[in-house]
Amino acid sequence: MPMTMTQKILADHAGLDSVAPGDLIEAKLDYVMGNDVTTPPAIKVFEKLGVKEVFDKDRVLMIQDHFTPNKDIKSAELNKTMRCFAREHEIKHYYELGRREMGIEHVILPDNGIVLPGDLVIGADSHTCTYGALGSFSTGVGSTDLACAMARGVTWFKVPDAIKVNLTGTFDKYVTGKDLILNIIGKIGVDGALYKSLEFGGEGIKALSMDQRLTVCNMAIECGAKNGIFPVDNYTLKYISKTNPERFIKSDYKVYAADEDAEYSQVIDIDLSEIPLTVALPHLPSNTRKASDCKDLKIDQVVIGSCTNGRLEDIGAAATIFKGLKVHRDVRCIVIPGSQRVYRQALEMGWLEILDDAGCVISTPTCGPCLGGHMGVLAKGERCVSTTNRNFVGRMGDVESEVILSGVPVAAASAILGRVGTPDEL
Repeated sequence: MPMTMTQKILADHAGLDSVAPGDLIEAKLDYVMGNDVTTPPAIKVFEKLGVKEVFDKDRVLMIQDHFTPNKDIKSAELNKTMRCFAREHEIKHYYELGRREMGIEHVILPDNGIVLPGDLVIGADSHTCTYGALGSFSTGVGSTDLACAMARGVTWFKVPDAIKVNLTGTFDKYVTGKDLILNIIGKIGVDGALYKSLEFGGEGIKALSMDQRLTVCNMAIECGAKNGIFPVDNYTLKYISKTNPERFIKSDYKVYAADEDAEYSQVIDIDLSEIPLTVALPHLPSNTRKASDCKDLKIDQVVIGSCTNGRLEDIGAAATIFKGLKVHRDVRCIVIPGSQRVYRQALEMGWLEILDDAGCVISTPTCGPCLGGHMGVLAKGERCVSTTNRNFVGRMGDVESEVILSGVPVAAASAILGRVGTPDEL
């Protein structure tokens, strides 16, 4: 029977010829990932199971990123629990602060060449769906499922139905993948793709760089999707040839393509040239507006970074806009490179100097302010423009604070203007 990309990956990893939406399957996992929030409770479950070893020390990934550098004693204990477990089980993909490989989980797994096309990955973090940009299936799970997967290397899935997003055209200046995914969420709502796969295609995908595709898939969960996924093309192959040349040369990956007659529950046609610079107002990612219609909204803080927009291309875009200009006197602007490697590359490019001259504070890689954890928490009544992925009530601090989501160009321009603004105003 005809299948989508996601269905083919699931079928292959389950050892089946075909699967259909709604099927319950057990599939082998290529990688299992947890962070400093979700791994410690998973370790407790793992130990209760009486299991002595993880299924594969090279395929269990443990990433410190949410509360690192440790913000308090409790977060330090969480990280210690994970650190001790990683050392005991000789976990290959565990990185301490300052190591070139360390950073925010959904930035470093692609950039470190861990995830490749055709892989099946689960992570105890909802934004694990990021890796679909590489033509893999990736989705989030809870800590209990993580524990069982760490032990067995398999887990269960209900095969999702799919929505096809057909892209045509090219972006206008300053418009990015973030504007695209915000528009999709605004169009279908926060539950518009509930437990479905968002499958992107069409000639328009050529307009999206790998960094932008990662941003798009990162926010698939914000419309309820099980995963987001892009077809593998020359952009993908060029990317993985740099991130993991050894596996690339050996063709140690698999390219899946949807059947031409695959069935979709919905088809969404989008002309990229019609996508405006977009923001999502409080308190839902679906509460979208044209950025140009929100210029009366004054702000107190801007955050540029996170697993959504902390990649090298994002830092470069911010530096281009800030060059020769200053952060507004009433605004704090926090820039967070998504990994130590991105930090170093941005440093070598001279971008961090530009951002420092503009009056931005530059942070070590961390999720920090995105979840209201640390290094950018908002006080009562404060408003922030952020390139992160969620703007729920109290997401970045006090329940009476507000978060406006945007892409990097709008965030940088807003930091300079002291209100929601667009680069063409500078």
